[in-house]
Amino acid sequence: MKNYVSKDMIIFLINEIGLDESSIGLGLKLSIKNNTPLPILLWSYGMLTIEELDKLYSFLFQKME
Repeated sequence: MKNYVSKDMIIFLINEIGLDESSIGLGLKLSIKNNTPLPILLWSYGMLTIEELDKLYSFLFQKME
């Protein structure tokens, strides 16, 4: 599984969701260590609510179009 994190995702997490850079940094380290996509990892560790996860995935899918 390729663990892909874009600059746009990081900016969205900071500006729209309101996550601290330190939380994102921890999430990135754990994501790489556990080979888990960053959004799922952030949600599973309680750093994102299910609504925020949905908002993030909506943003990501919109960027793909």
